[in-house]
Amino acid sequence: MSSSIMLSGPLGIGRSALLRRLPGLCAGEDVRVLRANAAAMEQDFAFGVVRQLFDSLVAGAPEEDRTRWAQDACDIAHGTEDSRAAVSEAVLYGLRSLPAGLGENGRLLILVDDLQWADVPSLRWLAHLAKRLDGLRAVLVCALRDGEPRARHPLVREVAHAAARVLRPAPLSLDATRALIRERRGGPGHEEYARACHEVSGGNPLFLMSVLLGTAARGFPPTADHIGQVRALRPAELRDRLASHLRTQTPAVRDLAAAIAAFGDHAEAALVAQLAGLDEIGFGAARRALDETGLLTGAREPRFTHRVVQDAIESSMTPAERERSHADAADLLYRSGCPAEQVAAHLMAVTGPGRAWSVPVLRSAADTALRRGAPETAARYLRRALLAHRAQDTGRARLLVDLATAERAFDAEACERHIIQAIPLLTTARDRAAAALRIPPTLLGAMPAATAALLRAAAAELGAPAALDGPARELALRLEARLRHCGHENPGELASAAERLRELGEDPPLGSAGERELVAVLLCAGTLTGRLTAAGAARTANRVLEREPAASAGAYTALPLVVMTLFAAESIRGVGSWLSSEQQTGRQNTTGADGVLLFAERALALVMQGRHGQAREYVERAMGLADADWRETAVLVLCAVAFELRDPALGERILSRAHARRFTGLAVTVTLRILQASVDAQRGHRARALESLLACGRRLEDSGWQNSALFPWRPHAIGLHHRLGDSHTALRLAEEEHTWAAAWGAPTGLGRALRLKGWLHGGQGVPLLREAVGVLRGSSHRLELARTLVLLGRRLGGGPEAESALREAGAIAAACGAPWLVEQAEHGLGTPAPPPRTAVLTRSERRVVSLVGRGLTNQEIAGELGVSSRAVEKHLTNSYRKLGISGRHELAGALPA
Repeated sequence: MSSSIMLSGPLGIGRSALLRRLPGLCAGEDVRVLRANAAAMEQDFAFGVVRQLFDSLVAGAPEEDRTRWAQDACDIAHGTEDSRAAVSEAVLYGLRSLPAGLGENGRLLILVDDLQWADVPSLRWLAHLAKRLDGLRAVLVCALRDGEPRARHPLVREVAHAAARVLRPAPLSLDATRALIRERRGGPGHEEYARACHEVSGGNPLFLMSVLLGTAARGFPPTADHIGQVRALRPAELRDRLASHLRTQTPAVRDLAAAIAAFGDHAEAALVAQLAGLDEIGFGAARRALDETGLLTGAREPRFTHRVVQDAIESSMTPAERERSHADAADLLYRSGCPAEQVAAHLMAVTGPGRAWSVPVLRSAADTALRRGAPETAARYLRRALLAHRAQDTGRARLLVDLATAERAFDAEACERHIIQAIPLLTTARDRAAAALRIPPTLLGAMPAATAALLRAAAAELGAPAALDGPARELALRLEARLRHCGHENPGELASAAERLRELGEDPPLGSAGERELVAVLLCAGTLTGRLTAAGAARTANRVLEREPAASAGAYTALPLVVMTLFAAESIRGVGSWLSSEQQTGRQNTTGADGVLLFAERALALVMQGRHGQAREYVERAMGLADADWRETAVLVLCAVAFELRDPALGERILSRAHARRFTGLAVTVTLRILQASVDAQRGHRARALESLLACGRRLEDSGWQNSALFPWRPHAIGLHHRLGDSHTALRLAEEEHTWAAAWGAPTGLGRALRLKGWLHGGQGVPLLREAVGVLRGSSHRLELARTLVLLGRRLGGGPEAESALREAGAIAAACGAPWLVEQAEHGLGTPAPPPRTAVLTRSERRVVSLVGRGLTNQEIAGELGVSSRAVEKHLTNSYRKLGISGRHELAGALPA
């Protein structure tokens, strides 16, 4: 039986691999294999493919067969010596006689790879042979790549049309992708990893192998954690292979590929054709060639199948060609009225001054990027605009101010530097003041001396707020707010701020953003020093929030200080609703720093309501923003949450992330030391913890900061003094805490102070505990009430009042998700603790919890299970909530041995 088969398909689909495997299907049978691989560089070698076929047969054959075939070849050699001579029918017939003679004693399998590169005499012979296979007992199999210009050669088409069957290998299925991953990586990859590989490669074996080899070379295991690397990988070997292939295409195809590469994801057919200089017919033909090669997705608009195709095209262009292509693309997009960011993306690749419209387009693109929460992209556009605007004038100053506005989200030092450069170029005092205010305040950290000097100079030039009106007064008020906040670590400046707040009256004006920012700073000063009452501070702070739009992030003003005041005053109802609406409407395109602060504030509001499980979820979300910039306020709030959750593992994670930033402000350094002392105490290092707390207390008192609600060093120190045997000092500190808490007036602080005094007085402290319960019933902090009820019930030692207190405490603790407190209440009632609750955990949660029990970290667990660290954290959070515990340290008690 004789036949001709054509293997066809795009680049990398596996034609050559299939051709190589065909002889193996004939193993053990009487089949001789003739093999040839055509090459573009050998097209001038007459009968080169034919010679390869018969050379492959001669190699390894018996001596007598080699002698006979050599003699047959000599008889027709004179017809093949001159590559320039026309191939006669006699020569073709003579060459055909060779396979005819070979097939007398067996069957032949003739394999020709890359038929499109075969020399013309060999093509003529193959076309002659393909039509005359009858009686030869031979099968001719040729592989032909789609989309090649030479595939349209008449002789190639003649061979193809003579084929009895045309086979086109299909893309690899997902199952085939999994099998290849298992073969190449030595084990099954994670399902998400396999799907990512399949999606990126489109089932093309060449692309898939390049991805697998690239990830293996970089040491990335086939797990879900490395999906991002799979999607971003652009293997150099594949790029070079594609570049080599593109060089064989016609100029029209190369021009079209370069135009698609220039436009990237915004390629529109009409614009691409214009950039490539092709009419409708030429564009259609060139696009079909790229599509047949497998480099286009087949979408309505021309798109490459993989980013590495664009790399291959750009690597084959000179820098001047690439720049000219992007400049022409920018011009086309601008004249077509496309969005500014699309035009700006091409201007970024042009090093010259650009068109006259370049700077306005780049500024407009930067505004768009800022609105969608991409300040770093906006900064890149503005830096490019500065290169085009060389004149030292107000136009350059405004560009510098815009650049500083973008940079303040991620690089405060660069922001300050560019404002300093801009101010001498601005012509009015109002413009200079507005520019100075673009530098974001360090809310509870030390302000750089250069920034303070800049603000003072702007304020002096502008004048006092009382002497101004309109926008100038607004700027003056905001400058006053920033300058007053510069002294938040100075007792004298804090006293002056409290006096300024009294001057504004019981209902200070809050009609403008400047007035609200000034009041926020003055309220913060009164809160730090305790010169206000909690009720008065909360009333004014809530008025500020009522007038501050929820859609405003306010991250670059002093307004976030209002939230801190409200937390200290325990007025969290208004904060919770404001944060909720802000999360829904105002922070959809936040930066990482804004996201951390928002999640932390939500967690603190929830934990103060006793909703520990939900609070922990928000903490985990804040911790999950790996690339976020942690600022002072976010660290303070997260530490406050960690105090309440009493989870040393969580405290250590927060401390690790915060210490990497090396904060210098008093508020953050003291708060971190208090949290470290809390962790040390829970780990059993009580003396070290107490020493650290007392040092914090001395620093706070030196600065005039008395508010124990913000910096709870004293309640922790009271407990440690008592446990270390120094009851006298513990009582003295408890009296100080009670005095301060009574003056501040927030119910949680006062109730906690009464509970501590009642605890220290033993049996004589029952009246104090009853008073604490009464105070705490007016607090939203339900867990503090439960703690006090447990202590009261135990001190009463029995009776209806004790039983009622313990039952109420158990119910509140259960609702708050505090099983340790439930157990204490039930122990006081003489009720056995409930059995451990493991049935509620899913299989995945049980696996994660069991690995935690073996002492593995989240990262180690992720590697063990082949999942992401985020997935491990989610399973743990769900497990904590279901088991009613607050962290890892309680798992041992919540689960059976």
